[in-house]
Amino acid sequence: MRDAKNELNRDPLENPLDALLADIAVRVQLPPGLHEKATRRYEAVRTFAEREGSPLHERVEHFYPQGSMAIDATISTRGTDDEYDLDIVAQIEDNGASPDEMLDTLAKALDGYPTAKAVERQTRCVTVRYADGMHLDVTPAVRIPTGGERESEIFHANPDEPASRHYRTSMNAFGFAEWYESRTPFEMRFATAMSQRLFEARAEADVDDVPDQVPLRFKNTATVALQILKRFRNTVYAGATGRIPPSVMMSCVAGHSAAPNTSLSDMVIRQANVLAREIRLASKRGERISIVNPVYQDDCFTDRWPDSIAQQNEFADHLTNLVHGLEQIRGGADLEETQAWLRPRFGTHVVTRSIQQFNDRVGRAVRRGQQSYTTRGGLFVPAAPAIIGCGVSAAPAVARQNTFMGGLRT
Repeated sequence: MRDAKNELNRDPLENPLDALLADIAVRVQLPPGLHEKATRRYEAVRTFAEREGSPLHERVEHFYPQGSMAIDATISTRGTDDEYDLDIVAQIEDNGASPDEMLDTLAKALDGYPTAKAVERQTRCVTVRYADGMHLDVTPAVRIPTGGERESEIFHANPDEPASRHYRTSMNAFGFAEWYESRTPFEMRFATAMSQRLFEARAEADVDDVPDQVPLRFKNTATVALQILKRFRNTVYAGATGRIPPSVMMSCVAGHSAAPNTSLSDMVIRQANVLAREIRLASKRGERISIVNPVYQDDCFTDRWPDSIAQQNEFADHLTNLVHGLEQIRGGADLEETQAWLRPRFGTHVVTRSIQQFNDRVGRAVRRGQQSYTTRGGLFVPAAPAIIGCGVSAAPAVARQNTFMGGLRT
């Protein structure tokens, strides 16, 4: 048994699969330089929306991040490696306006924003696009007077549909972010190891603008595993039309599944298994899956996805196949086979650079007289005998038992 001191100093990414997944996460999350730029733009958009002469002058009560931006889980947009979608809520004084009027008012308030490539009015938000690929989705909301803090209503108004199909819907993005943070505490060893991976990649062309002192923004395994699963979803659905499995649903599962100091690969497998299982339980009941905000039951995270039971089953199958493949890799796999299996699931460019980084790290270890070992004690090298995709399904990892009954319970 390892003593406590050695366990404390152990690299949480010493397993080869954990190392590969960490490198993938570094390449798809929002780089530190762009994170700072996003923060500046966030403040500038609010200032512009509230300027004198704006239809929202002195009407914005709160302006706050939501979704991935609020929990530090932002990754590149579906089908890309260099575009980022950031979500913001603009809580506005309620004057009784219709959904269509509220969205149009926000669009007018942001029209002419000086550094924007375009300002586009969407069904539930207004999108501010920039020339560098980043875009901010600003969602107007009004607070529910009789509700708790930040319990709000947002507006659904597709401009191509009649007003009879427009409506308000409940949400509490602020409360959800606080809940998620409480479920996913900071893990120092993991955060430090992930930050080291970021510094190793700073010389590469696709990971730029890294300041000398980078905050430990990789806070815990649950959030990085969530980013990896979101990247998997984005890649699998890159060519799909219509809506895809929502990020907030996956974030809710990540919060419920969190277990501090779990290995990264275990956490990815855990989250995928929990979500796949809950989808199949709903399908068995003949229902579409329903996941709601754990702090506000009226806020349904799956109100616009899935369209059918068949659609949710397809995603469950993707998740199960991912689990089986990761289990086989973790048992020891040829590096070329690993690369071939990972590419269609996480993107050719990202996987190629991650494998290159892995090889460079192993090479440095060999030159220093160190070795990298698998969890079974064998040296992990490109000549390892195990092969991925041999048709043998690995047993899924055991996850904490939860059930949805309208929302995930613990």
